[in-house]
Amino acid sequence: MAKKTLYLFNPEHDLALASGEINYMPPASARQMATELALLPVWYAEEGSAVLAPSAYNLDYLKRMQQLLGLSVHLMTEPELASERNLDIRPWGWDIAVRKRLLDLGIEKHALPSIEQLNKLRSCSHRSCAVELLPHLQLDNYFCGESFYLTLPEEWKSFVESHDTCLLKAPLSGSGKGLNWCKGIYTPSISGWCLRIGSQQGGVIGEPIYNKVEDFAMEFHSSGDGRFNFIGYSQFRTGGSGAYEGNRLISNAAIERNLSEYVPVGELDKLRNCLERELSLRFGSVYNGYLGVDMMICRFPESPAYRIHPCVEINLRMNMGVVARHLYDRYICPFSTGIFQIDYAPSDGAAWNAHTAMAETYPLKMEQGRICSGYLPLVPVYKKSKYRAWILVSESVHCVI
Repeated sequence: MAKKTLYLFNPEHDLALASGEINYMPPASARQMATELALLPVWYAEEGSAVLAPSAYNLDYLKRMQQLLGLSVHLMTEPELASERNLDIRPWGWDIAVRKRLLDLGIEKHALPSIEQLNKLRSCSHRSCAVELLPHLQLDNYFCGESFYLTLPEEWKSFVESHDTCLLKAPLSGSGKGLNWCKGIYTPSISGWCLRIGSQQGGVIGEPIYNKVEDFAMEFHSSGDGRFNFIGYSQFRTGGSGAYEGNRLISNAAIERNLSEYVPVGELDKLRNCLERELSLRFGSVYNGYLGVDMMICRFPESPAYRIHPCVEINLRMNMGVVARHLYDRYICPFSTGIFQIDYAPSDGAAWNAHTAMAETYPLKMEQGRICSGYLPLVPVYKKSKYRAWILVSESVHCVI
């Protein structure tokens, strides 16, 4: 009997990975995000698969999307899990806490990765792996980037004091989290942070600060044959603190054209081929699924004026760049562009008010089953919602974020 694929959105994955606890309890905000955005996987799920979500708030919305865009994904609730057999489960990210949760819901042990496999995956998700990979990606003078795994207090102090500005990172942390921006002075606050992170995670990552002009990523996928294959680019935006803010919805060719304004396309080709080899070598025996490598274009005072930082982060999990890639390639007219965004509105009713205003201001326009322009919420929005996932599409080729 063919396996049924089941998708699960667990955005607390990075936090669970950092904690390493089998009974990890995410903060209330992460639990709310997981509940309110539970349907997000319908936009990247395979045809005929299921998404784990409560039916009460999601079923009507999913039926509307099935009619509007021909989605062939259905909903499965937690009570239904125990009676299902032969499931191929695909969470946003694998960790021992989500494994425990699935076991508690009645999933058989043989359908899940072992604790040993997940501990290996946690080791590979440690930012020291990105530090180790980075020198192998310095292919010529169009590339830049240094990163250091520092394990001793004297190394932390020396690194901070030897740079006018630098960035310290926790080796395991959520996207845009676990970052400490330093200005040349090793303060008691920074020292305390380093001691805490170092005792929990073995050390601290130290990086110089670069003059960034673009954030982008290369996305890869392994189907279990041990080989990672390039599946596309994502171009995204981060805030001043480094937290993810949103993705552009444009074609792979358009992203490559954007990047070629800074560096020759041949350099991107070389990097892509090198990464396929390196990722397969390092992670092919440990991980199947999507993998994203975050990168930057950086400006320099001397020639070449623009260079690629080829490995800011490695995400051994599903990521928003892959969601954006699927959204554009599957559902958006080829001559349209847009933005994909996740929003948080802490005050009651704010998300609902923003949703209704955008729906009225940007009505949806479709052609041949694809979105040409307008606003579309990617999950249902209610008066009590705090989180939204949405896209805004324009027929103008100059749509920017």
